[in-house]
Amino acid sequence: MAEDRADGGTAPGPAPAGTASPGVASTDTAPPGAVLAPEEAAALDAHWRAANYLAVGQIYLMANPLLREPLRPEHIKPRLLGHWGTSPGLNLVHTHLNRVIRARGLDALCVWGPGHGGPAVLANSWLEGSYSEVYPDVSRDEPGMARLFRQFSFPGGVPSHVAPETPGSIHEGGELGYSLAHAYGAALDNPDLLVACVVGDGEAETGPLAGSWHADKFLDPAHDGAVLPILHLNGYKIANPTVLARLPQDELDQLLRGYGHEPLHVSGDRPAEVHQALAAALDTALDRIRDIQTAARRRGATERPRWPVIVLRTPKGWTGPAEVDGKPVEGTWRAHQVPLPGVRDDPAHLAQLEAWLRSYRPEELFDEHGRPRPEVLACVPEGARRLGATPHANGGKLLRALPLAPLERFAVRVDKPGASSHQPTEVLGALIEQVMADTADRRDFRLVGPDETASNRLQAVYGATAKTWQEEILPTDEDLDRHGRVMEVLSEHLCQGWLEGYLLTGRHGLFSCYEAFVHIVDSMVNQHVKWLKTSRTLPWRAPVASLNYLLTSHVWRQDHNGFSHQDPGFIDHVLNKSPEVVRVYLPPDANTLLSVADHALRSRDHVNVIVAGKNAAPDWLTLDQARAHCARGLGVWDWAGTERPGDVPDVVLACAGDVPTLEVLAAASLLRTELPELAVRVVNIVDLARLMPHEEHPHGMKHAEYDALFPPGKPVIMAYHGYPWLIHRLAYRRRGHADLHVRGYKEMGTTTTPFDMVVRNDLDRYRLVMDGIDRVPGLAVRAAVVRQRMEDARTRHHDWIRRHGADMPEVADWTWPT
Repeated sequence: MAEDRADGGTAPGPAPAGTASPGVASTDTAPPGAVLAPEEAAALDAHWRAANYLAVGQIYLMANPLLREPLRPEHIKPRLLGHWGTSPGLNLVHTHLNRVIRARGLDALCVWGPGHGGPAVLANSWLEGSYSEVYPDVSRDEPGMARLFRQFSFPGGVPSHVAPETPGSIHEGGELGYSLAHAYGAALDNPDLLVACVVGDGEAETGPLAGSWHADKFLDPAHDGAVLPILHLNGYKIANPTVLARLPQDELDQLLRGYGHEPLHVSGDRPAEVHQALAAALDTALDRIRDIQTAARRRGATERPRWPVIVLRTPKGWTGPAEVDGKPVEGTWRAHQVPLPGVRDDPAHLAQLEAWLRSYRPEELFDEHGRPRPEVLACVPEGARRLGATPHANGGKLLRALPLAPLERFAVRVDKPGASSHQPTEVLGALIEQVMADTADRRDFRLVGPDETASNRLQAVYGATAKTWQEEILPTDEDLDRHGRVMEVLSEHLCQGWLEGYLLTGRHGLFSCYEAFVHIVDSMVNQHVKWLKTSRTLPWRAPVASLNYLLTSHVWRQDHNGFSHQDPGFIDHVLNKSPEVVRVYLPPDANTLLSVADHALRSRDHVNVIVAGKNAAPDWLTLDQARAHCARGLGVWDWAGTERPGDVPDVVLACAGDVPTLEVLAAASLLRTELPELAVRVVNIVDLARLMPHEEHPHGMKHAEYDALFPPGKPVIMAYHGYPWLIHRLAYRRRGHADLHVRGYKEMGTTTTPFDMVVRNDLDRYRLVMDGIDRVPGLAVRAAVVRQRMEDARTRHHDWIRRHGADMPEVADWTWPT
């Protein structure tokens, strides 16, 4: 560690104006083997000190930003929030990235993985001027510095982590584990982009990050950009040591080499040595990246390269207090957040903070107006090459409309409802194939999924592009290619992270997944929704393409895989999120799926969840009918009901989802035959948010609209794809809520026949008929025989499948009567 000072700090002490900081050579010659000339090293150190000063100021100060008077308690924020421990390391990386970007003319983006490293990234954005360009009131002078300090983690201000409000960011720092996946997603199809990714050693312990090291097996050096991971080992998390920091170096090397990387180590606590070592490591890494890309692009090299990774070891809370109240701080977990917590009330802490701040010698770094001095900015790139100004971190500025062919080319012919059947996702696959073909030159569309593209019936896409694969390809392999744009890896986390990084840097995509296992990314979609919600309020952030999920192999058609594969709850999770962002669609057939997908792929700043089956299902609507139905979000299928014009229905049968639609129509057919005098209305719901009141969701219906479809006082029997209580939550404020009875999945799953799944969960046609009989006033007595026949059919089904192992012919072969 650097020498302790009497005041408890370890930062460079005050020095006469014009001299270099301790550890940076002040002679006219560089040390042997140095990469940096003395003046360049001094300039880098000045920039680093300035960033450190600004980071500390944001955590502590609400006034007196340049210490023009002695520090007093009223200059200190009443609530001290923020994270100092990681900030010096992030500032160091930012400073040195500035150098190589400027020297090499690079287009670069940095993903800042260590949790709440906001003070550092904000400090650097302000220093380079990009922050003031976005927020003119936070000017690059003393008044602006005061605003920068005061707003940090302050009511009405900005978060303590790297967030949408932070220029140059695509990565929400509030949750750990996703930085490397985001970085690779940003690099895909961005051949001229360098994506540096700082991975914190606490973050490196998470499962998603551990899986993300395999992303280098999917990065095509011919068509993609490069990712340079910088594993920052400062030794501690919030209260404990970190695993990778305690590994012996040879074991860590073996781990990183096993992941396919070539590690470059930088370590130390003496600034002069670390500056030289980090500069050398960055130069070496960038030279290797250039050689890898040249070999692939000019010589056609096909072997998987070994990409560089920098391992940077610096003390946690470097240059901060070495000791506070007799306990070590710098280089320990105590530096993680606020090293001096009692500054307002403890005169000794206040004096220690002032000494800490003055140790950076702000008078050398900022002029009389509070502006950074030229030597501080000597390493900073210009214009859009600044990390805070890169358009790749504001991807909507780069986004081009997706070429979508007319849906008539893919639609299925429907002469009569239910007379034909198709696999909806297979029909969609032809559309996605065409999108891939039409974006072959521009390369801005990707399909991601966990090893399920063909399983989900989207295999038509391989007619336009293959799956990308940088490892060995064997003669027995199919649909693998080093330049493909289908991304398959058995990690939902990695798929989600890739696609988020891809979308946020200005491209389009689709995530196809088994419905039950998309839950793995619950927390990741949380963060993306929050990002979109916030970014929509920032006028300087341009809208990005929506994050589109296609969830198939769903709960009602996982009878063969059993209980473990049966979970429709992702819909519930998503509809808890910001209503201006989230959308959930349940198309009942192939043409409605095409219409919904076309809408979702054209949309911006949304998270669209589409749940559709991959098994053969009846075709109910023509393309024109599907478009009109999807535009409404829900509607009466008059051909399926028995109500006469002008009459009020006796019962409403509602449905949302492909299998629930099938069961409702089968129930409507039974009622038409068994109780022809009953006025039945059939309502199909595609856009689930339509059930919500208009004031709670932009797609919600006004109460008068809802009452017209679902008349208060009339029973509504609804068959729903997922957990039934969600529908009650969405509709609880409706006048007719007491009349609403919902059937859905209730965790009665197993390995069984398709129809037995709906019987087990009381979603079947016979149960729906019984529900109608039970709830229409006076019908229970008049239709007792009919109800009994329905109960007998359920019993007959139970016995049949146990004898034959398949569903009864009256169910398996049922079609809508024509």
